[in-house]
Amino acid sequence: MRHCSVQVRGLLTRDELDRYNALMEVGSYLETQKRYDLVAIVQAEVDLLIQPGIERLKEKGRARDRMTQEYLEEKRRAEWEAQMSALEEDD
Repeated sequence: MRHCSVQVRGLLTRDELDRYNALMEVGSYLETQKRYDLVAIVQAEVDLLIQPGIERLKEKGRARDRMTQEYLEEKRRAEWEAQMSALEEDD
Protein backbone atom coordinates (compact mmCIF):
# COMPACT_ATOMS: atom_id res chain seq x y z
CA MET A 1 0.00 0.00 0.00
CA ARG A 2 1.23 3.48 -0.86
CA HIS A 3 0.84 6.09 1.85
CA CYS A 4 0.05 9.70 1.08
CA SER A 5 2.35 12.46 2.27
CA VAL A 6 2.34 13.77 5.81
CA GLN A 7 1.26 17.17 4.45
CA VAL A 8 -1.82 15.65 2.81
CA ARG A 9 -2.67 13.59 5.91
CA GLY A 10 -2.44 16.75 7.97
CA LEU A 11 -5.12 18.37 5.83
CA LEU A 12 -7.61 15.49 5.97
CA THR A 13 -10.66 15.91 8.17
CA ARG A 14 -10.97 13.62 11.20
CA ASP A 15 -13.49 11.40 9.37
CA GLU A 16 -11.28 11.21 6.27
CA LEU A 17 -8.23 10.40 8.37
CA ASP A 18 -10.05 7.69 10.31
CA ARG A 19 -11.22 6.11 7.06
CA TYR A 20 -7.74 6.44 5.56
CA ASN A 21 -6.17 4.65 8.54
CA ALA A 22 -8.78 1.89 8.41
CA LEU A 23 -8.25 1.35 4.68
CA MET A 24 -4.48 1.26 5.13
CA GLU A 25 -4.87 -1.34 7.86
CA VAL A 26 -7.10 -3.47 5.64
CA GLY A 27 -4.70 -3.07 2.74
CA SER A 28 -1.73 -4.10 4.89
CA TYR A 29 -3.59 -7.18 6.06
CA LEU A 30 -4.46 -8.11 2.49
CA GLU A 31 -0.81 -7.70 1.49
CA THR A 32 0.23 -10.15 4.22
CA GLN A 33 -2.31 -12.58 2.77
CA LYS A 34 -0.87 -11.97 -0.72
CA ARG A 35 -4.28 -10.82 -1.98
CA TYR A 36 -2.85 -8.22 -4.30
CA ASP A 37 -5.99 -8.23 -6.45
CA LEU A 38 -7.94 -6.85 -3.47
CA VAL A 39 -5.09 -4.57 -2.41
CA ALA A 40 -5.41 -2.75 -5.73
CA ILE A 41 -9.09 -2.06 -5.04
CA VAL A 42 -8.35 -0.76 -1.54
CA GLN A 43 -5.51 1.40 -2.90
CA ALA A 44 -7.91 2.89 -5.46
CA GLU A 45 -10.29 3.79 -2.62
CA VAL A 46 -7.43 5.41 -0.69
CA ASP A 47 -6.47 7.41 -3.79
CA LEU A 48 -10.04 8.72 -4.07
CA LEU A 49 -10.25 9.44 -0.36
CA ILE A 50 -7.16 11.64 -0.28
CA GLN A 51 -8.14 13.83 -3.27
CA PRO A 52 -9.79 16.52 -1.07
CA GLY A 53 -6.62 16.71 1.03
CA ILE A 54 -4.50 17.10 -2.10
CA GLU A 55 -6.75 19.91 -3.30
CA ARG A 56 -6.48 21.63 0.09
CA LEU A 57 -2.70 21.38 -0.11
CA LYS A 58 -2.70 22.86 -3.62
CA GLU A 59 -4.93 25.73 -2.49
CA LYS A 60 -2.64 26.36 0.46
CA GLY A 61 0.29 26.58 -1.96
CA ARG A 62 -1.60 28.94 -4.26
CA ALA A 63 -2.49 31.17 -1.29
CA ARG A 64 1.17 31.22 -0.22
CA ASP A 65 2.18 32.14 -3.79
CA ARG A 66 -0.36 35.00 -3.82
CA MET A 67 0.94 36.30 -0.50
CA THR A 68 4.53 36.14 -1.78
CA GLN A 69 3.54 37.99 -4.95
CA GLU A 70 1.75 40.71 -2.95
CA TYR A 71 4.77 41.08 -0.66
CA LEU A 72 7.18 41.43 -3.59
CA GLU A 73 4.93 43.97 -5.31
CA GLU A 74 4.66 46.01 -2.12
CA LYS A 75 8.44 45.84 -1.65
CA ARG A 76 9.04 47.03 -5.24
CA ARG A 77 6.50 49.82 -4.77
CA ALA A 78 8.20 50.96 -1.56
CA GLU A 79 11.63 50.92 -3.26
CA TRP A 80 10.28 52.90 -6.20
CA GLU A 81 8.68 55.46 -3.88
CA ALA A 82 11.96 55.76 -1.94
CA GLN A 83 13.85 56.37 -5.19
CA MET A 84 11.31 58.98 -6.29
CA SER A 85 11.56 60.73 -2.93
CA ALA A 86 15.35 60.73 -3.18
CA LEU A 87 15.15 62.26 -6.67
CA GLU A 88 12.75 64.96 -5.51
CA GLU A 89 15.05 65.83 -2.61
CA ASP A 90 17.99 66.14 -5.01
CA ASP A 91 16.10 68.71 -7.09
